[in-house]
Amino acid sequence: MRSVSIPIRVYWEDTDAGGIVYHASYVRFMERARSEWLRACGIDQVQLRAAERLQFAVVDMQIAWKRAAQHDDLLNVSAELLEMRGASFTFRQQVRRGDELMVEATVRAAAIDADTLKPRRLSPALLQQLGT
Repeated sequence: MRSVSIPIRVYWEDTDAGGIVYHASYVRFMERARSEWLRACGIDQVQLRAAERLQFAVVDMQIAWKRAAQHDDLLNVSAELLEMRGASFTFRQQVRRGDELMVEATVRAAAIDADTLKPRRLSPALLQQLGT
């Protein structure tokens, strides 16, 4: 699975007092897209944590806000895998309103041990499931 794209409607709770999407809301939108990317690869994060004591955490994020989205906008949020290493993933993510690019980000997430919270390599079976 190289990429996924999901629709997200902007609600009042996503905006500031002026009805403009609050900057942190974009981070939540992008998190949802990365979660859907994992789901599309057949990964249930709750089950993965319970069975293998493995979870994922964002370790680096570079964001460029290009345009402001507003209340009731319908956005398209994508997550495209750029690189996968033994214990981390790098994604390019975009938030679009129609053809307009609103936000662009590069996000690196690491696989971590659920008990120690230290980086942990992905198993060969999990790498295969992720399509690498």
